[in-house]
Amino acid sequence: MPSHITDSIFLKDLYGTDEMRAVFNDEALLQRWLDVEAALAQAEGEIGVIPPWAAEEIARKARAELIDTAWMKREIDHTLHPIVPLIRALKSICDDDAGEYIHWGATTQDIMDTALVLQLKDAIAIFEQRLRHLETTLVELAQRYRETLMPGRTHGQHALPITFGFKVAIWLDEFRRHAARLRACKPRVLVGQFGGAVGTLAGVAEYGLDIRRRMMAHLGLGAPAISWHVARDSFAEFANVVAMMAGSCGKIAREVIALQKSEVMEIEEPWAAGKVGSSTMPHKRNPMLCEAIAALARLCFDRARTALDGLIQEHERDWTVNHMEWAYLPELCVMADGALALTLRVLGGLHVYPERMRANVDALQGLMMSEAVMFALGQAVGRQTAHDVVYACAMRAVETKRPFREVLAEDPLVRAHLSDDDLDRLLDPTRYIGLAREMVDRVCRAEPE
Repeated sequence: MPSHITDSIFLKDLYGTDEMRAVFNDEALLQRWLDVEAALAQAEGEIGVIPPWAAEEIARKARAELIDTAWMKREIDHTLHPIVPLIRALKSICDDDAGEYIHWGATTQDIMDTALVLQLKDAIAIFEQRLRHLETTLVELAQRYRETLMPGRTHGQHALPITFGFKVAIWLDEFRRHAARLRACKPRVLVGQFGGAVGTLAGVAEYGLDIRRRMMAHLGLGAPAISWHVARDSFAEFANVVAMMAGSCGKIAREVIALQKSEVMEIEEPWAAGKVGSSTMPHKRNPMLCEAIAALARLCFDRARTALDGLIQEHERDWTVNHMEWAYLPELCVMADGALALTLRVLGGLHVYPERMRANVDALQGLMMSEAVMFALGQAVGRQTAHDVVYACAMRAVETKRPFREVLAEDPLVRAHLSDDDLDRLLDPTRYIGLAREMVDRVCRAEPE
């Protein structure tokens, strides 16, 4: 019975996807350990460090389904070591004396680090697929709602009108930057490890660099300039990029939650008959998916903080950090992918209510257009004077609960410089969205500055 929330029979699909879980499950981990041992043997066989026939046999038998995992588990419990039992298990199924050449010149961390990098390579491929799907979804939403008027809000208050497409285009631009960050970190993250006991390749010094280069070529990974047993900055970089992706999902989720409040109700996460918001209040349509996304984002932040802790190590080996990585990296990838997948689900079925957006734009009876009036009046009397006059009118409109236009029309200075037609034009929110539409178009076309 699973005991971690990401594997829970009941709740796992709110915390991750089967696709990402498969990257980090025990079968996948075992196969990646074997892949690294096989690649090492093949590299050494190619240059004669071990017999080519032995390398071929090791590579042929390096298959997870051939390993007795129950025996390995017992041996790991006994030895308190993950790779020595692997070596023994693989040796036991290799013909002749091929098993004597397994792990030649390597140390355990070489195998485990490189296997973990191979898992991250698979995880990155999933993340890239999610980001491409997110980009397509956000482009479509931004274009569809390019001209859909809604209140822009600052400090939780109505500010100036924007369009919903403009809001979405900001999300789109942010995720494009995450995609760029993920691409940029790959050459630093997808680098394998082969250094031997303390990283100097002393056991195979004559051929060590050639072995490492060939080994990584077999695995499709970069070869490092120097061993990185105690240099975990690449994992820290990866973790923080992934946490940032989850954070942007969390931001979208919080925005949906805020705009789905009953008194706002401008957008709503997907809802279908049968979705229950409360066990006791039958009327509730709660943003359950978005709350899960926001929780996942915060959990991912914690894992990124743990990754930064890993930058501090002692000497040439400190497995304290490795034990942390075996836990936080799978959790981070699974939960971040869960956030991305749920965000795609929310955006793909998002309910948008343009009529409610427009009603909220008009809710302050014109006050949202105070800046437009101030700038127009400022052309005649100066900006500071105009600000003071319009401020006084705005505060009077708020206190007396009267339309802003009505109060403006009573002010002598406003009447002296702005006609009724001027006020009608200045108080029309559709005329004051600036370059919102043009910016949507630029982002959707991915135009640089």
